[in-house]
Amino acid sequence: MITTPAAPARIAAFDASDDADAIAERMLGDGAVIVRNVLGQRTLDAFNAEIDEWFARQDAAPRTYMNDTVTHFFGPQTRHLAGLAGKSKVFRGEVLCHEVLMAQCERVLRPHCAAYQLNFADVMDRGPGAARQLIHRDDGIWPYLPRQAFPLEFATMIALGPFTPEMGATLIVPGSHRWDADRQPEPHEIVAAGLEPGDAVFYLGSTLHAGGENRTRQRRRGMHLSYCLGWLRTEDNNYLTAPIDLVRTLPREQQAILGYALHDGIEVNGGFLGAVDWRNPLDLISEGKI
Repeated sequence: MITTPAAPARIAAFDASDDADAIAERMLGDGAVIVRNVLGQRTLDAFNAEIDEWFARQDAAPRTYMNDTVTHFFGPQTRHLAGLAGKSKVFRGEVLCHEVLMAQCERVLRPHCAAYQLNFADVMDRGPGAARQLIHRDDGIWPYLPRQAFPLEFATMIALGPFTPEMGATLIVPGSHRWDADRQPEPHEIVAAGLEPGDAVFYLGSTLHAGGENRTRQRRRGMHLSYCLGWLRTEDNNYLTAPIDLVRTLPREQQAILGYALHDGIEVNGGFLGAVDWRNPLDLISEGKI
């Protein structure tokens, strides 16, 4: 009996100007979508120039992180720049509250929280020889929370330069957000999300994915940022990476997405989180009391 090879998985592609409801519906169905033209060339040029300055100041010594597992996961060929909200004016002004990203947060996260927030934002600059990461789920950062029937996190990887499968484009496993926790993908179920600069892959925190192996002599630079439900603790400590002296100077929308807003669940017969003197910190900031 001749066995027909399984068809390779695919990721649906949209343009940033396409209907936000259609993008969200497909992402919730498949676990991931590609969205073209999220960032324009002017923004890319300005942001990369900022990032180049930070990387130029990094010590040439081997990079280590909070524990050996994380150090091994990232590998020695990958340069990281985390805490973008506190380091990049371009990020704060043109990416953090980007209308295309906020539209997806409204559709994917808002139904399950009173307010959503930035979870993590960093640049991953993966050099030649960077090994393929372990396939993982980003929402594994909350291991003590039982598996939920709704998304905890909306994540993105935005190409800041050439982003091809040979350079280690992000590997995505469509549909894996519906799998049992211990199921591993077959090769035909994994898709390399090749992107042009400014394009992005949008995916749920429960979707299996990994950074691919960089088999070229070029660096592959991408910006990972994710947003999560406002009642979860964030992966990046945004209160320190974006300290209050900086936050006071920001528009209220940016202050809120960085987690300084009250998470008010009173309307759904709940309580509230993040109050200061029983008030919304955003109001106290605007009044000069914080």
